[in-house]
Amino acid sequence: MNDLEVSKQVQQLVQFIRQEAEEKANEISVSAEEEFNIEKLQIVEAEKKKIRQEFERKEKQVEVRRKIEYSTQLNASRLKLLQAQDDLVRKMKEAAEKQLQMVGSSDNEDYPKLLEALIIQGLLRLKEHSTQLRCREQDLEIVQSVIGSTKQAYAEKLNVDVPEVFVDEEHFLPGPPGSSNHGSSWYQSLPFIRILAEWYCVNSDYMNVLSTLEHGNFDHTNS
Repeated sequence: MNDLEVSKQVQQLVQFIRQEAEEKANEISVSAEEEFNIEKLQIVEAEKKKIRQEFERKEKQVEVRRKIEYSTQLNASRLKLLQAQDDLVRKMKEAAEKQLQMVGSSDNEDYPKLLEALIIQGLLRLKEHSTQLRCREQDLEIVQSVIGSTKQAYAEKLNVDVPEVFVDEEHFLPGPPGSSNHGSSWYQSLPFIRILAEWYCVNSDYMNVLSTLEHGNFDHTNS
């Protein structure tokens, strides 16, 4: 084999090795590209999952804050409503107290008629022949002035004898609000008169009945 043939074989061998190397390099490149794409896809999916989880977390936080804000506003509205109701009740109570003071005032021309109607109502409820009546101290004079007509009206209403009605001149019901008498005790005694009936049963046992007129139906003709 001469030098030319040897050189030719060497070139062929070199070309073969180079081709093998290029093919191997190409295979490595393709494999690396595939692995890269797979890893890239995995990374992208993992990041997408993180983003979705973060979005869901923030979405839940927004929903929680929305519910808290709604609950806070609802409670605030309820408190405002309750406050408005309290204010309304307070104003109504104050107005009622002023009206009641006017009703029980000596300047009220209709007050004697009111007391008379209340006493008649009490007598009609008790239906006793002997009754002791207790009133406010400042109403004593008015009560004494109408007691005769109330007894007569009661007797005519039930078609009975005129009853005995004794006005208690020593013990009185609470008066209007003042330095020694708070308004609450006075208004708890409304409508100004309590009727204390005292009588003897057949067996002579002594009995007491306290009847409080708590409703404002003063028309005794319909009792």
